[in-house]
Amino acid sequence: MEYRKDDIVALEIEDMGIDGEGIGKVDGFTFFVKDAVIGDRAEVKVMKVKRGYAYARLMNIIEPSPNRVEPRCIYHRQCGGCQIQALDYKVQLAFKENKVKNNLNRIGGFSREQLGQVMEPIVGMEEPFYYRNKAQFPIGMDKNGEPVAGFYAGRTHSIIPNTDCALGIKENKVILEIVLSYMKQYKIMPYDETTGQGLVRHILIRKGFATGEIMVCIIINGEQLSHADKLVGELKKVSGMTSVSINVNKENTNVIMGKECHTIWGQDTISDVIHMRSIESIDAGNDTIISEDSGITFAISPLSFYQVNPIQTEKLYSLALDYAGLTGTETVWDLYCGIGTISLFMAKRARQVYGIEIVERAVVDARENARRNHIENAQFYAGKVEEILPELYEKEGIYADIICVDPPRKGCDMACLETIVKMAPKRIVYVSCDSATLARDLKYLCANGYELQRVRAVDLFAQTVHVESVVKLCLKK
Repeated sequence: MEYRKDDIVALEIEDMGIDGEGIGKVDGFTFFVKDAVIGDRAEVKVMKVKRGYAYARLMNIIEPSPNRVEPRCIYHRQCGGCQIQALDYKVQLAFKENKVKNNLNRIGGFSREQLGQVMEPIVGMEEPFYYRNKAQFPIGMDKNGEPVAGFYAGRTHSIIPNTDCALGIKENKVILEIVLSYMKQYKIMPYDETTGQGLVRHILIRKGFATGEIMVCIIINGEQLSHADKLVGELKKVSGMTSVSINVNKENTNVIMGKECHTIWGQDTISDVIHMRSIESIDAGNDTIISEDSGITFAISPLSFYQVNPIQTEKLYSLALDYAGLTGTETVWDLYCGIGTISLFMAKRARQVYGIEIVERAVVDARENARRNHIENAQFYAGKVEEILPELYEKEGIYADIICVDPPRKGCDMACLETIVKMAPKRIVYVSCDSATLARDLKYLCANGYELQRVRAVDLFAQTVHVESVVKLCLKK
């Protein structure tokens, strides 16, 4: 049968794609259906037809899947943030673990038998909501001319008003309502990206889960925020409020933050603590830390990169530390090191740690974090990993017992991978936020002297399709 746009089709969802879309077939023709979950029997409307497949919209659930749950957020289908909130959390975890396994098999070329031996159970969350320590809310205008805060609808720049995201902290709602009330009272206009007019673009809120400290940063299309003292007076009443700042972004761009921040009340940064966790406690699914002195304190500015899920970040980094197998005698290189989170964890158990990061501000933060935690065996370089690492290896003959990499979604640069192979560390720990590029890089490393020994997925982004992984590679004898 030939399908056309706007056709209505009844089908059963048999699988899920990498972006969380349901997949169903009719007479061998495949349909990709957003918001449908495995096991749904549904009516869908064809939106776009390609050769052999089509994209469709979920219109009516004829018979719901046993894996379908009632979403906690009423905006889950409109908002682009939570792709799989209607899916039972245990099934979410199975989907993510399978996503990593499939990419390692199809892209990396690792056999199902081998993956069955090296893959360990995914690390899920006890409470898969209210875990984000950071949120950036766009500010706009509703049809009545009132300022609103919320999130962009999927693949658009239309704001869905929502001050109480189910993934964020409870203080978000209070803070946003204070800011919106202040804007109404003093007639401060939200930014309009089509005209370039208006002042307030976004509201950034961050919280240190271990310390309770809260930061609010107002991103503005200008140099000053009028009546800022009135806003500060209200924000100071929020328990834990530590820092209020403005960020200047006058560019016609989709980039949220500008380069210039000014503190208008309180401290320039907030602090948070990441603790090491025992592998036994991670396997048992509890939140036991190794000891109070195992924690590392980080200063976080509005522009700092810091993982958004501190509970799972502790588990991810503890696994990376376990995979490294440090005894206190090793030299470790941490590539794409950010503000030094993994570097400083490793430094507690290694002889010497070196980190490389392209963002200069992050390197400044990493050095300051080392000083703050009295860690003297960590040194940081600013620049591109693919340029600095080969140069240090070729000119200075640097040595590494262990290399840890935590690259962006695009994975490691080839020059970086080639230099790692030349350096021949005994172990490589690869922390990944994209299992497709992870698989590609592992294929190269395992074709050049390394053996895949351990793989574990960690759910840092519950209710979404994203998943982190940590991998241990060992040099073949």
